[in-house]
Amino acid sequence: MTISSLVPVILSGGSGSRLWPLSRKLYPKQFIPLTDDKSLFQSALERVAGLHGVKDVLTICNEEHRFMAAEQLRQLNIQSSGIILEPIGRNTAPAITIAAFHALHNDSEASLLVLPADHILGDVSLFSLAVEHAYQAASEQLVTFGVVPSRVETGYGYIKHEQKHITENAYAVSEFVEKPDFKTAESYIKSGNYLWNSGMFLFRADLYLQEINKFQPEIYQTCKQAYENSEKDLDFIRLEEKFFSKSPSISIDYAVMEKTKNAAVVPLKSGWSDVGSWNALWESFERDQNNNATYGDVVEEDCTGCFIHASNRLVAAVGMNDHVIVETADAVLVAPRGKAQDVKKIVNKLKQEDRDEVDIHPKVYRPWGAYETIDIEDRFQVKRITVSPLQKLSLQSHHHRAEHWIVVKGTARVTCGEKEFLLSENESTFIPIGTKHRLENPGKIPLELIEVQSGTYLGEDDIERYDDDYGR
Repeated sequence: MTISSLVPVILSGGSGSRLWPLSRKLYPKQFIPLTDDKSLFQSALERVAGLHGVKDVLTICNEEHRFMAAEQLRQLNIQSSGIILEPIGRNTAPAITIAAFHALHNDSEASLLVLPADHILGDVSLFSLAVEHAYQAASEQLVTFGVVPSRVETGYGYIKHEQKHITENAYAVSEFVEKPDFKTAESYIKSGNYLWNSGMFLFRADLYLQEINKFQPEIYQTCKQAYENSEKDLDFIRLEEKFFSKSPSISIDYAVMEKTKNAAVVPLKSGWSDVGSWNALWESFERDQNNNATYGDVVEEDCTGCFIHASNRLVAAVGMNDHVIVETADAVLVAPRGKAQDVKKIVNKLKQEDRDEVDIHPKVYRPWGAYETIDIEDRFQVKRITVSPLQKLSLQSHHHRAEHWIVVKGTARVTCGEKEFLLSENESTFIPIGTKHRLENPGKIPLELIEVQSGTYLGEDDIERYDDDYGR
């Protein structure tokens, strides 16, 4: 079967706070390599790029994550019809409405394959087969994918389907139901008429817009205005905030799928997880003979049923049963696996205390590369800076700090005042307070340097920019 005019839409909003301390507001779970060397976002991109008839991918994310999305697309060399930036979060219905307007702008016969960026799927070939089945049913239906349950689960919503087929592999939807208690979920599984609600969809863009206009005309109108007044900026499409912010914040389930008479569901048997908790991630990992899942430099003795994740250093565990242990450079989480959902309560406490660990990783990604704080005291700070090949920072100055740069890998082109010069490995330079300066990597390998800042104020907002390739 040939699939034509199919536009995959990767929804990449959200902060994944239930996977703190690994997932944070400025570096959420979808951009983190959790199970292998690729992020969940990149796995989703590869999943859809391999489908027949797909030429490019549309990504929707927020302003703060735009450069991470662009860089991870670039790393995979995947064509993108655009990265749409939401100026404010408005849930899935407005995001998909924007995607439909964009797809129809390029192709009047476009269909959307809508996928969250933060899911794990097992058998990709079975997923591809389900997409073909959904495409066959999508000429007159809004199709969702229902995961065939593998256990009694209270953490997911369910879709009840009718016995009659719409097509050979798609059923009419009877109702969407919220997360049930255990006894109710058990009855769902025994009935054989319920599937897990995956939050994935396939439908014609024009049919979706017709239905959203019928049931949520305010979303239709505000999104139409936001898209029509959008602006192109580098790889990004910036929506007009004035209009988009007026859109109701509502999910596609509540806005359309629960109301339409044209809802269909295709069973998905590929294995699936929304990675909504540390326990869910543990279930997705390959585990050893003692049911332990580990990542990074981990040594365990007499442990069973544990998830142990080491990001920066050796983590050793002895005699632990059914626990989650997660280490990052600035925080460690220890919790019984059965209470791993409650990590959100810790995040809320940290928010109340205005702690930086809620939002920011020690390693911060920028469009030109990344920097990582190694040490910080009252009047000095040490960072490790990585500049990607052929990238450069803005021309800038600081009012309260001076900087020392020491190149440890690659070659740097430095602008300091009126001077421009190259620095090689083991060479250094000094940037006085108030001096215009710029750092650039002219080479083909990443540039790495150690930066020592000293001064009365070391905040990231002490930057005056004069020229910037990234429009900041």
